[in-house]
Amino acid sequence: ISSFQHEHLNYVLQITPRPAKTEPQIEPSRSASLDLPRPSRRRPPPNSSPSSAPLRHRAPPRRRPRVQADLKSNHPSLAPSSHYSPPPKTLTLAQTPAAMALTTRGGGGADQAQPPPAPDASLGFLTKRDTEVKLPRATRVKNKTPAGVQITAEQILREARERQEPEIRPPKQKITDVHELADYRLRERKRFEDLIRRVRWSVSAWVKYAKWEEGQKDFARARSVYERALDVAHRDHTLWLKYAEFEMRNRYVNHARNVWDRAVSLLPRIDQLWYKYIHMEELLGAVANARQVFERWMGWRPDIAGWNSYIKFELRYGEVERARAIYERFVAEHPRPDTFIRYAKFEMKRGEVERARRVYERAADLLVDDEDAEVLFVAFAEFEEKCREVERARAIYKYALDRVPKGRAEDLYRKFLAFEKQFGDREGIEDAIVGKRRFQYEDEVRKNPLNYDSWFDYIRLEESVGNKDRIRDVYERSIANVPPAEEKRYWQRYIYLWINYALYEELDAQDMERTREVYRECLKLIPHKKFTFAKLWLMAAQFEIRQKNIKAARQILGNAIGMAPKGKIFKKYIEIELYLGNFDRCRTLYEKYIEWSPANCYAWRKYAELEKNLSETDRARSIYELAIAQPALDTPEVLWKEYLQFEIDEDEFDRARELYERLLDRTKHLKVWISFAEFEASAGLGEDDGSEENKNDVGYQEQQAERVRRCRAVFERAFDYFRTNAAELKEERAMLLEEWLKKELSFGDLGDVTLVQKKAPRKVKRKRPLPTDDGSSIAYEEYIDYIFPDEVTLAPNLKILEAAYKWKKQKANDTEDD
Repeated sequence: ISSFQHEHLNYVLQITPRPAKTEPQIEPSRSASLDLPRPSRRRPPPNSSPSSAPLRHRAPPRRRPRVQADLKSNHPSLAPSSHYSPPPKTLTLAQTPAAMALTTRGGGGADQAQPPPAPDASLGFLTKRDTEVKLPRATRVKNKTPAGVQITAEQILREARERQEPEIRPPKQKITDVHELADYRLRERKRFEDLIRRVRWSVSAWVKYAKWEEGQKDFARARSVYERALDVAHRDHTLWLKYAEFEMRNRYVNHARNVWDRAVSLLPRIDQLWYKYIHMEELLGAVANARQVFERWMGWRPDIAGWNSYIKFELRYGEVERARAIYERFVAEHPRPDTFIRYAKFEMKRGEVERARRVYERAADLLVDDEDAEVLFVAFAEFEEKCREVERARAIYKYALDRVPKGRAEDLYRKFLAFEKQFGDREGIEDAIVGKRRFQYEDEVRKNPLNYDSWFDYIRLEESVGNKDRIRDVYERSIANVPPAEEKRYWQRYIYLWINYALYEELDAQDMERTREVYRECLKLIPHKKFTFAKLWLMAAQFEIRQKNIKAARQILGNAIGMAPKGKIFKKYIEIELYLGNFDRCRTLYEKYIEWSPANCYAWRKYAELEKNLSETDRARSIYELAIAQPALDTPEVLWKEYLQFEIDEDEFDRARELYERLLDRTKHLKVWISFAEFEASAGLGEDDGSEENKNDVGYQEQQAERVRRCRAVFERAFDYFRTNAAELKEERAMLLEEWLKKELSFGDLGDVTLVQKKAPRKVKRKRPLPTDDGSSIAYEEYIDYIFPDEVTLAPNLKILEAAYKWKKQKANDTEDD
């Protein structure tokens, strides 16, 4: 097969679809089949060599096929390689006409090929069987090691560049006579007209058409094209620019002026049109016309760049007064810090210091509330520095720091600090540092107004400076940041802002009316129904007392008790009335206190103490009786102790014994028993009862024997209780015996130590398991156990007694629950 037939065959194989039904074919022997790579659609360039395309497998020359082994040994492109895999679609040699002829000559039988069917006229000299493509099996690559020669991306790109076909350019046409030129112009105009008929709104098409006419030196036609384009897109400023530049390029000045006038009249907000128009007039030397154009432009109130260009235009021609007048109009039209600064620099450049200062002063008065006022004041101060006016610059800095918000004065503080370090003394430097710290605190409170610690630091800074107006301003700003939630934990820091404010007004500012107003407003602000602050009520009342206004103080404390009663308020109010000697008021306050908190033993004890100090014994006893009759008390042991001591001090020993019995009915605590025994051992003893003369007295000895008997009886009762009813409290029983032994020793001859010693227990160390989380007892601990003499005799029946005691205790608990 020739090379042309080979490529034609591959082209047909690529474009011909597989038929729906194929003729049966006879597979040739595997020894005669050969897998050929699929050639490229594009013919390689004639100068390319096999070495320039290492990845492309070139087809071998078409000749009579041989067996597969011979072809593979002779052709290098068919040699096995570790990095080669066959293309996805290949054509077997058995499907070519030459392979069909080879298999036909191989003999008959099963390998004998059938005669091919009649060829289809649409396929040329190929049959349908010849156009069929058989997909090969996926070749399994056993050796996956990389090839010795690797191909880089650069080589692939270089190869693609080398094989790229040259660009096809149209041939150059040379026009030799007038008739050809006319024909050429006719064709081009027809092409342009057709183009703009299709894309009428395309400005680039109109511009190309006009430029072509300009290239043909037919300016009237070019102008006509531009006018036609303006009918379509008169709002496109680029079209006006192209039109005007065309007129200027070809020196049609009046036409250009006409175009510019029409453009700026139609599109006055396009600055580029004005700039180009003015530039043309300047190039022509028509300064008056350029000034007139500027005046027309200024009538449309352009931006800053337009005014600056007008000023520069006048300065280029030495018209300083005109430029100054334009600056006046400029700052009136755009009253901004940068415009005034530019005006002042203009005057400084020409040595007009007073004029520049007046410009800055006008700007400072006019733009003091502007958001960019910081830039203006910094420039003003630097101007005064250049003029060696240090005091003026310092005054400007301080004026600016008082007027400009702290959040926008960062650069101002930095400049002021540098100025003071350069020109100021120690006091000025300290003021500058304070100003810098003030700016830092302003930044913190601006970011988080509810950060009360920052407010405290800020207030402390201002108090160190001593400016009352500033201090009050900071206090007012700080207390305006009320906590968002009505919960006491959010108000605990906030309330101290009010307290510090009131203390400052009273102690430093010496303004009592303002202090009273601060307390009043603070008490109105607090939600007393949810929570209150007793400290604030008390401070307000104490302030009124310092002002000798007792009535106002009583009113404040009365309002506190009525709105939000607290123990501190009752205590302080009673203390004030007690100091003033108003005992009836104290009684009333104690009654209110007890009504508000009947379980508060402090109120009961202090009320009874008041009556006792006033020698109102019956009233005090009645108060104690009411107190111990309360169902719930916070510290009942203290109340009972004081009641017992009260009766003992009144020498009412029978009442005291009765109280002890009533107390034992409520609790059988070890301390109660010991206290009862101590009372019986010392009941009736005076200060002189222990002298040598009284000891020999018969009556004293009888009283002492009675005390010993009563005391011993209390100890015996206690021991019997712990032995029978509280057998598990062995340690308490041992402590009771120790106290009993000490008391018998203190009785001297009347004491009987053996009575206690025969009941003394024996200490034994034992171990008991420690419970764990899972219920198992692995660890053990040592403890001291007491074995009493009566338990030794009952040891065999000890377990039975313990079980009986537990049953009795459980039954008693069930009875109480019922």
